[in-house]
Amino acid sequence: MNDILAHYDPITLEEMSSIRLMNRIDTKFVTTMPVLMQLLEMARDAYWVQDINGERNMRYETSYYDTDDFDMFRVHQNGHTNRQKLRFRTYVSSQLQFMEVKTKNNHGRTKKKRMKVTDMSLDDEEKRAFIATHLHYDIQSLIPSLDNSFDRVTLVNKAKTERLTIDTHLSFHNPVTGVDKMMHPLVIVELKRDGLCYSPVLAMLRQLRVFPHGFSKYCIGSALTNNQLRVNRFKRKIIEINKIAQRN
Repeated sequence: MNDILAHYDPITLEEMSSIRLMNRIDTKFVTTMPVLMQLLEMARDAYWVQDINGERNMRYETSYYDTDDFDMFRVHQNGHTNRQKLRFRTYVSSQLQFMEVKTKNNHGRTKKKRMKVTDMSLDDEEKRAFIATHLHYDIQSLIPSLDNSFDRVTLVNKAKTERLTIDTHLSFHNPVTGVDKMMHPLVIVELKRDGLCYSPVLAMLRQLRVFPHGFSKYCIGSALTNNQLRVNRFKRKIIEINKIAQRN
């Protein structure tokens, strides 16, 4: 993959500042590495690749919090469109870390609020104020509920109206149960647009017979690593994901 990415024109973080897409529409796709290689070849002339100090495929680590009765998971499991997630995200190369609240409304739009942090505790007043402002849950009920890690490539279309994130080498660790799950055959592609603007990659994905497929890292990871949770709504999705992985 790195050999293909080396042929992409780069875009810096500063140049990407105008396309943060903090209020956006997300569409996810699940595929495998061989299909991804084809997609990257097809997309080369229509996209830039994010480049930070010469690095184009970067390691991310994420830790999620949920309530002690896993209400954030349950709200998603029950199909509610107004839902939230609280997570800490670490950019391993730069060691930058953010606390983020993601809110998805009933119009399908995702809003993200975040603040820079230096650790994942919830003890200090600045974090408590941030959570009180943006999260609809009592901070006293929150516990660490899932960790994940993955490598991410970020592409930007040359009209600067969308970002495409490509996640590989996905793995989960559940701090509640101690269970680990590796999902390395899978590739998670996420298209992030500010509205339904034209997207060059959609036609490419259709040509490769890759179609929209919901994939919440938090919910799928929790369902695979915590047998205390009711996962009825995700059983079919997990079966589909396993079938896709077997195509590798």
